[in-house]
Amino acid sequence: MSKTLVKRTIDLANPPALTARQNAELAAGAARPDREIDCSEIPPLSAAFWTNAVRDKYYKPVKTSTTIRIDSDVLAWLRSQGKGYQSRINAILRRTMLESLK
Repeated sequence: MSKTLVKRTIDLANPPALTARQNAELAAGAARPDREIDCSEIPPLSAAFWTNAVRDKYYKPVKTSTTIRIDSDVLAWLRSQGKGYQSRINAILRRTMLESLK
């Protein structure tokens, strides 16, 4: 038995049109009331699940290069902790930002 590898590329800005069958399936699903959907195979979520849950696990924000002025002693302290001082600056700023959004 041989396997054939098929590669396709899709332009997400201009996706292919749905077929009439696909449109009919979507319309039938949208018309179906929620009470008719069988959820019996979905296990209930326990409190343990939510204590270990992580928000946006795969989220990676876009980095922007910028120039900022930092007090020399603050920069020296950040650099004295080893490699990755810029990431530490970002973490400190992100933590402060999220606290202010609460």
